[in-house]
Amino acid sequence: MKLLAIDVGMGTQDILLYDSQKNIENCFKMVMPSQTQIIARRIAKETGSKKDIVLTGETMGGGPCSTAVKRHLEAGLCVWATEKAALTLDDSLEKTKKMGVVIVKEDEVPELNASIIRMCDIDKTALLKALALFDIAIPENFAIAVQDHGFSPDRSNRVFRFDYFREIIEKYATLDSFAFKDNIPGRFTRMKAVERTLPGAMLMDTGIAAIRGAILDKNAHPPYLAVNIGNGHTLSGIINNGELIALMEHHTQQMTPEKLDDHLVRLCNGTIGFEEIFEDGGHGCFVREPVGFENIGPILVTGPKREIMSGSKLDFHFATPFGDMMLTGCFGLVDAYIHHAKEQKDQI
Repeated sequence: MKLLAIDVGMGTQDILLYDSQKNIENCFKMVMPSQTQIIARRIAKETGSKKDIVLTGETMGGGPCSTAVKRHLEAGLCVWATEKAALTLDDSLEKTKKMGVVIVKEDEVPELNASIIRMCDIDKTALLKALALFDIAIPENFAIAVQDHGFSPDRSNRVFRFDYFREIIEKYATLDSFAFKDNIPGRFTRMKAVERTLPGAMLMDTGIAAIRGAILDKNAHPPYLAVNIGNGHTLSGIINNGELIALMEHHTQQMTPEKLDDHLVRLCNGTIGFEEIFEDGGHGCFVREPVGFENIGPILVTGPKREIMSGSKLDFHFATPFGDMMLTGCFGLVDAYIHHAKEQKDQI
């Protein structure tokens, strides 16, 4: 089986072309700028050229590209956007309009005197061209990780995101509970957009994919505490007896070694809750059952900002599954895809 696994982050998109006929260390890989970084640069170029822009394409991750749109407007330039593209900026089109963005229909785009910026988390055309340069054919199977807060135009997306996590974890979730293939919940508009680009792809949350990849590290043993310190978010999860029993998410820029140490110990002991994290500006926390910090093996730490843990006083290990930290999320995607395929085969 061949599978293209792509972990879409705020800084990079990490790409693994998995081939079951090869040792995984010999599978082809790339770490490239994420689409939000690429599109932000394209918008900034038009801002510098004093050109109006129109955003088309799909709903995607915001961050840098959303900031670039705001700067374009602040420069006194026009921004038009189709509805799907506009949802990148905010789930509420009314709020997007108040920013100064004008919503247009797809058939109106050619009439506008503006540079077209196509929004997408996965640029399939670019991938085809890049791989073709090395005589590599793109496979039919895809597994993609993105962070999707969920469509919540009328409430905090942090609350909305963690309400979903809580609901699933309360039902005795496994990591498979967060992998979707042809069954993406309607709330996940960003995942749905990727599915329209790559029909039949498996979709996962980036943090969950990283946790799944981290526990593949040779030093991992249950109960697992895995921490993914990404460029934007830090997600910590506890897995015991195959079930995800606790989850905590904060913003990486607010993390220090001392603060993270404290939060991780209390996550294991069940003495930290949603309100504390939320009021501190994070996303939230939910503990279905405390496992006790004394029962945890080495904490598995991954992510591009993992060096924050260098000052930790806890027993931790920088997880490098198959020798490559930057592909941790991709390895989690591959593991989820293989497990799903096996389940489907067993049901036949």
